[in-house]
Amino acid sequence: MRKSGILMHISSLPGPYGIGSMGKCSYDFVDFLCKAGQSCWQILPLSPTGYGDSPYQSFSIFAGNPYLIDLDALIDAGLLKREELESVSWSETESQVDYGCLYENRGRILKLAYERFTPDEAFYNFVSENPWLENYGLFMALKEHFGGVPWQNWPEELVLRKAEAMQEYRERLSRECGYHSFVQFIFYSQWQKLRSYANSKGLSIIGDVPIYVPLDCADVWAAPQLFQLDENCRPTGVAGCPPDSFTVDGQLWGNPLYNWERMHQEGYAWWIERLAAAQRMYDIVRFDHFRGFESYWAIPADAPTAAYGKWVQGPGMDFISAVQRALPELNCIAEDLGYVTPEVRKLQEDSSYPGMKVLEFAFDSHEESDYLPHTYPVESVCYSGTHDNQTIKQWFDESLPEDVQCAIDYLGLNKQEGFVKGFIRGCMGSVSQLCIIQMQDYLELGAEARMNTPGTLGGNWTWRALPGFASDTLASYIKKISARYGRL
Repeated sequence: MRKSGILMHISSLPGPYGIGSMGKCSYDFVDFLCKAGQSCWQILPLSPTGYGDSPYQSFSIFAGNPYLIDLDALIDAGLLKREELESVSWSETESQVDYGCLYENRGRILKLAYERFTPDEAFYNFVSENPWLENYGLFMALKEHFGGVPWQNWPEELVLRKAEAMQEYRERLSRECGYHSFVQFIFYSQWQKLRSYANSKGLSIIGDVPIYVPLDCADVWAAPQLFQLDENCRPTGVAGCPPDSFTVDGQLWGNPLYNWERMHQEGYAWWIERLAAAQRMYDIVRFDHFRGFESYWAIPADAPTAAYGKWVQGPGMDFISAVQRALPELNCIAEDLGYVTPEVRKLQEDSSYPGMKVLEFAFDSHEESDYLPHTYPVESVCYSGTHDNQTIKQWFDESLPEDVQCAIDYLGLNKQEGFVKGFIRGCMGSVSQLCIIQMQDYLELGAEARMNTPGTLGGNWTWRALPGFASDTLASYIKKISARYGRL
């Protein structure tokens, strides 16, 4: 069945407290998607944002982002007072997330709610059903206790997780650990209600699982043996991308690399647990940086740029088969972008996961492209662009004139229809079973609405739609073009 959907992270929705939430704005967006005849809502990782405010650099692979909690629901539950929220200046503008303001105020507000919270049976059941909470709660409590420094800089007995020290701090910081369990209980309660509402309307949620985790996270602290770390828990190799036409030095991400040999010996249990949690959260899981399972760019930890890295063989089909045996119902999309070799393509085909096709990559006037729609397999997902790409309008504004002309000629673009709408038409008309369009592209926004520019720090992940963006007129247009191309 041909389907279509929209990529729009919850943080980008309009709302009163500085960032989109799982409250009314999300329910209204679900209604908009249904009115527009869409089948899927794709979001970015729901985990807590970490370094650089990125949802791909999180303190936990299991935890939910406290910033996305609906504070109005806590007022309704008697845990907050409206005047407490109205006393905070959440952001200077409705069109941008101010993460600094959120960092200063969101925790303080949630701690007020925690002080008024009386644990009940549902809370105790949640804690018992999520054993990762104990490690995560202590990790976050210790981070706050030690002024936010990375865990590698904590006292040695905590870095090495000595039993006596761990027990001492669990008791000393028990109240703080309880706070983080409370926050996760609220987050997951709200998320399951929202997801159930979307599913009841016929919508599937596409979630994102980043391939790597940051060094400063609860999961590396808990299982350092599964990563390429030395005896002092310092990384020996880190992740990134090799140099290309966009970045002469490549991209130095800095995430610790996996110890794939150890993971293989343990039956990939860490990954299977992670993906089982993702399966419980989402209807479809997008495997970020899928090519890294075939081979990955390994950079010495002390290298100044990614150019010093080399390709190293990944776990390949051995890993994919283990996942598929353990989680046969896991529905996946393989993000197979970047440097795609025949070996990467074979792994994607052998996995049977549909790959991704980004139309913005198609129009290089100097060489043949396998991102032109006539080359797409039916078992694929076509995107106008992803969160890491320019908006369509920005692409037309900033690309080489000859590349723009290539798109005009191939897609039959004209000024009467508009280049952005014509570009969307090209995506919708492709043979790909699923087509995903960024919300920014339906709104025909430019560079100011780009979600992320890879390799840069600051100014990313902040875009928000303005109130009223999800109009009936826009829903009617999206429904019409979806129907035209058999995606309704």
